[in-house]
Amino acid sequence: MDKNKQLEDCLEEGMCAWIMSHTDEPVRTIFTAIRTCYSEHDQEYLAYEEWFKYLWKVAEGYPNDAVRLLCKVAAMKHLSVLEHVSFTFGIRGVSRSLLAQLTRHRIGWSYSVQSQRYVDLGSESKSKGFKYFTPEAIKNDKPANGIFKQAMRDLQRSYDILRMNGIKPEDARYLLPNATETNLTVTCNFRAFLDFYSKRSTKAAQWEIRELAEVMKSRIIEIEPDLEFVINEYINQGE
Repeated sequence: MDKNKQLEDCLEEGMCAWIMSHTDEPVRTIFTAIRTCYSEHDQEYLAYEEWFKYLWKVAEGYPNDAVRLLCKVAAMKHLSVLEHVSFTFGIRGVSRSLLAQLTRHRIGWSYSVQSQRYVDLGSESKSKGFKYFTPEAIKNDKPANGIFKQAMRDLQRSYDILRMNGIKPEDARYLLPNATETNLTVTCNFRAFLDFYSKRSTKAAQWEIRELAEVMKSRIIEIEPDLEFVINEYINQGE
């Protein structure tokens, strides 16, 4: 699946993450970095001559010997070589509650977040008011859902009144709840992603960020299927 198809999938409502850009040939890039550490040859030889030798060599349980090497390195925790590959995601339809959890992952991550200071979330603004995320546990409970929706309407009304009385968005935003949806541009290297995924894909993680972790993983695999072997190896070694 290419990036355009991923973007088409994001046209539906709800959480979405798509890869805007990424390192070309991620497996080949990591392979070259690995062999740089252990070979007397330069990168030109490693990325072409040696790459094709590994690529066409059969390795039981793996697509080829290059992928086997990547998995071996992941198992050995020689992870610096994975930092040469990065992915930039466009993410939308997630809550500010998820954002607070996501930005705890700092090393190897970069974030650009929709600003509640500069984006007016009033009902009469271009945004048409703030969108919000409703947890399934609340959505599936009729009384709780009614209480939740009323609270969101009250907060929107209060925000609008503040704006009409000259309060700037940067101050009116203090009324906005954790449920408020936001948009992000996020870049991470592959090592950082593996650390994130190992922590946020478990049952101990909250359901929303766990869902995002799985979506991000699926997007990476759509771009480069062979990286699934590396992800699985890393996770299995951590168990």
